[in-house]
Amino acid sequence: MDGQFLIVFSVALAAALASPLGGAIAIFVRSSSLFLSIAVGLAAGVLLGTFAFEMVPKALELSPLAAVVGGFAFGFALVYGLDLYINRGALAGSRAEQRQRVERFHERHRPLGSEVTVLAGATSVEELIEGITIGVGAAIDPSVAFIVGLAICIDNVSEALSIGELAREESGKDYKTRILKWTGLIGASLFVSAMAGWFLLRGLPQGVLGFLLAVGAGGMFYLTVTDLIPEAESHHYLQSAAIAVAIGFLVMLVLSELT
Repeated sequence: MDGQFLIVFSVALAAALASPLGGAIAIFVRSSSLFLSIAVGLAAGVLLGTFAFEMVPKALELSPLAAVVGGFAFGFALVYGLDLYINRGALAGSRAEQRQRVERFHERHRPLGSEVTVLAGATSVEELIEGITIGVGAAIDPSVAFIVGLAICIDNVSEALSIGELAREESGKDYKTRILKWTGLIGASLFVSAMAGWFLLRGLPQGVLGFLLAVGAGGMFYLTVTDLIPEAESHHYLQSAAIAVAIGFLVMLVLSELT
């Protein structure tokens, strides 16, 4: 069997299984707020380091600057548009002046599901972008697939822990079923899209692969700055989240230099 395929298959499978693994941890172990701040902060730092030291530089090697900038912006806009769609076009932070107006709007036009459904559904769609990124990364360089896959593994575990905590609060005794359903869907979305990325896109010109890698970086960037970092900071103790972000960032710097 082709060596590159074995790499992308193994990386995609590990990243896919990370989500239900995180869900199982959430079912059997009630995470403390300190643990969540560290886990989610570490995932945020790892993702920041991945697209700063690996994905964007590799995309710039393959494609012109304008194509990389355009791809990054397109990936960002895709996930941002999904966020707006799920929330009916209205988003506001807890301390934003527009918060009450947005809440009144959501009373009349409710988001497409509960908080767990919104988070897990959005994550499942985002996994499609991340999975394709693994497949494209493997077509470019196996080391890219390995580093991106490692980052997504850590991210999926932390996302599953967050989904588990929300499901406990919303679902009562039925939370286990919801956790397993959503984390299984997230894992399946990533694995299928990674295989599709490998089989359908690996024959594309290098410049196009660089553009697609930039698209993945843009989507992952949006997820990190709007979801992971705020979530980690909301649980932090003595800046535990900031420390975890820095550690994850530095780990990816070292790995990118060693691979």
